Amino acid sequence: MTKPSLPDLLHAAVSAVGGTERPGQVAMAEAVAEAIDDNTHRLIQAGTGTGKSLGYLVPALAHGERVVVATATLALQRQLVERDLPRTVDALHPQLRRRPQFAMLKGRSNYLCLHRLHEGAPQDEEEGLFDQFEAATPTSKLGKDLLRLRDWADETETGDRDDLTPGVSDKAWSQISVSSRECLGATKCAYGAECFAEAARERAKLADVVVTNHALLAIDAIEGAPVLPQHEVLIVDEAHELVSRVTGVATGELTPGQVNRAVKRAAKLVDEKTADALQTASESFERVMELALPGRLEEVPEDLGYALAALRDAARNVISAIAATRDKSVHDEDAVRKQALAAVEGVHGVAERILLRSEYDVVWYERHDRFGATLRVAPLSVSGLLREKLFEDRSVVLTSATLKLGGDFNGVAASLGLSPEGVEGEDAPVWKGLDVGSPFDYPKQGILYVAKHLATPGREGTRGDMMDELAELIEAAGGRTLGLFSSMRGAKAAAEELRGRLDNPILLQGEETLGELIKAFAADPKTCLFGTLSLWQGVDVPGPSCQLVVMDRIPFPRPDDPLMSARQKSVEEHGGNGFMAVAATHAALLMAQGAGRLVRAGGDRGVVAVLDPRLATARYGSFLRATLPDFWYTTDRNQARRSLAAIDATAKAEGK
Repeated sequence: MTKPSLPDLLHAAVSAVGGTERPGQVAMAEAVAEAIDDNTHRLIQAGTGTGKSLGYLVPALAHGERVVVATATLALQRQLVERDLPRTVDALHPQLRRRPQFAMLKGRSNYLCLHRLHEGAPQDEEEGLFDQFEAATPTSKLGKDLLRLRDWADETETGDRDDLTPGVSDKAWSQISVSSRECLGATKCAYGAECFAEAARERAKLADVVVTNHALLAIDAIEGAPVLPQHEVLIVDEAHELVSRVTGVATGELTPGQVNRAVKRAAKLVDEKTADALQTASESFERVMELALPGRLEEVPEDLGYALAALRDAARNVISAIAATRDKSVHDEDAVRKQALAAVEGVHGVAERILLRSEYDVVWYERHDRFGATLRVAPLSVSGLLREKLFEDRSVVLTSATLKLGGDFNGVAASLGLSPEGVEGEDAPVWKGLDVGSPFDYPKQGILYVAKHLATPGREGTRGDMMDELAELIEAAGGRTLGLFSSMRGAKAAAEELRGRLDNPILLQGEETLGELIKAFAADPKTCLFGTLSLWQGVDVPGPSCQLVVMDRIPFPRPDDPLMSARQKSVEEHGGNGFMAVAATHAALLMAQGAGRLVRAGGDRGVVAVLDPRLATARYGSFLRATLPDFWYTTDRNQARRSLAAIDATAKAEGK
């Protein structure tokens, strides 16, 4: 039988979803197929509207070997499993003569645990009664959530938290879920045969395409114990997020509350002397943390070192004691033991890691007004880890709308542990970059306006000239504004100020769930939506409701961000430009994502306004602008207002 051609397969898939083939999508599919056939790697930038999901799914399904697709957001995972994959499999079936299977796989804590649901969560005494359903009054929000979860457990086929609508609080979910460390294991658990997490793993083992998330991919790489099934091809979508997600998984933390919980859970299972030693160490650690000031610890202070050493040693003794003793008088002993071990091992692991003082780790204190101090440790870089664990024994395709920073792929490639494009070495994975463009005509659909006349933003204080500029732009646009701010404080200040000056409704992130805010923003063209980081990447509102995207300033990391400043310093010590490699690259990525909120469909028109003159005047401004979509560029404030007013008038004439 003749093997079906890639263009024929792509045509069938695109027709099935009611789309139109685009040159960029065809080029992407061909590049993915080539990478799979050659067992090499690709970085592919595919702009909004390219149809990149089909651009990688069709060649992956045609290849016939198992593929893992890792995404950053829940929205894309659901889109792939609920929409794109079913339609694509149906469309390709007549030509492939087979029906590839697909499955979604997440971390264990995303699935309802039947053992915890039926046997109750081993809790600390002051947290309430043993049976969490009895402890929570039915009239409270927690009680209602728990009762609804119990009913849902009898109906759900997946046990997946994201299939529960409406959702429940993290506190409620924690009552009926376990981490991988707390899990008894299918063979030891009375509910192992019915376990939702185990069923998801079994489905993944049988699937041709496994859809997962960056965090699980990171756990699979870091912890050495395979979580994902064996696969020949890895596709990382939303790849601009990968480094930060891997960093998050590789970051450890210690808080006094966390240590206290470990003490209480262990006390039920070990002798008094061993428990008292951990309690004493916990109290010493808490005293040190009460005096902790935010910032990086270049060296571990003596008092913290003593407290951590005591914690480490006491935790090690508890772990040995728990392993050596059994106590049948403890209700549901295996579960209590497993939870205690997980808590104490977590404390031991972070304390020991910080005491090792690796030159590849960054240690710092954070302080929160409500929760007090936290001690954190994170890798200085994850590039070596990714180079070693990601690119061996499989073909890897990384794709996103923003991978070319400053005009090339080398910045992102370096963060992934790859050499510059075209440089080959003994251990250097071979890769190629490809920008397939976007179907949108950016110079005709959008304007990039930089408010060059404004004062350079400082670290503190209100920016009166910026507020005036923002108000005038919103008035010219008739509302229709997505305001992207570099801090929540900036977003709140702008919302409070402009609510008193403008007639337009201004929604503020945090005042309602993100989903509800975006829905309200999309429904009323006069409405504006202000917010911070998640809005820079999480808003998809095509049409006339979003015709002005405003960035209050270039989103450089805070100068006092311990991890970012440590990474910048490290680059400089190795002879590089730390500011460009870390701060400017971070800002470029966010700005490209933020500017991408403007044009989401072929008929969209609008302005991206950056209220920071440095984008026009600073030497690094050209690097940042080269990362943004190719909008028509101006610093003329009158031109920006006239354009916004004209776009608003056109939308109103069309009844929008």
